[in-house]
Amino acid sequence: MGHGNNIVIPDWREYKIDGIKELENLQKALQSQGLKDPWIRNEVWRYHPQTYIGPGRAGLYSIFKGFKWAVAAMVLTVGAEKLLFNKQSDTHHTTEEE
Repeated sequence: MGHGNNIVIPDWREYKIDGIKELENLQKALQSQGLKDPWIRNEVWRYHPQTYIGPGRAGLYSIFKGFKWAVAAMVLTVGAEKLLFNKQSDTHHTTEEE
């Protein structure tokens, strides 16, 4: 099974929270209440410097993720309206009561 794909599962001991301020703060907050999270190392991969961009940049990324497609759709829509409905719009809103 797997068709020859060799998946390398990293050893759990290489995940350390040292140097990751978010997890260190979490651990300190838990210790202040007399608690300990033995599974906190499972969250280390989320905060790895190569993949973690922070909450502010993640928010901007999610807002502007489809921005280029929205601009392209807007340009196509406006272009189609100008091309197809240009002649009708010149005579549509004229008043002859003056």
